[in-house]
Amino acid sequence: QVQVVESGGGLVQAGGSLRLSCVASGRVLSIHEMSWYRQAAGKERELVAAMTSGGGTKYADSVQGRFTISRVNAKNTVYLQMNSLKPEDTAVYYCKTDGVRRPNSLRSGSYWGQGTQVTVSS
Repeated sequence: QVQVVESGGGLVQAGGSLRLSCVASGRVLSIHEMSWYRQAAGKERELVAAMTSGGGTKYADSVQGRFTISRVNAKNTVYLQMNSLKPEDTAVYYCKTDGVRRPNSLRSGSYWGQGTQVTVSS
């Protein structure tokens, strides 16, 4: 099985920074895309940022220029550096892995983490 674990959430004042980390562990050969989603109370889950193993990235318009996604393929790890945080960034942040290839399996899979809370106070 594959486990996806996020860390780094917390409480921060508006204008501050946080760095989230996500590690996918287990028997993993490669991961095509690693991404961050968030879900605020009463709202749908939305894509924040994503990065492929080749380095391609995409960002939500609301975080462009403030958040930076990066990853270390060899460690199956992805980061989200969040700067200039705003109260509207408050949400549970989830890590998602897509195109996960495992030994002795012809099919790739997708896995979610349990989420980490980010709260930005005004």
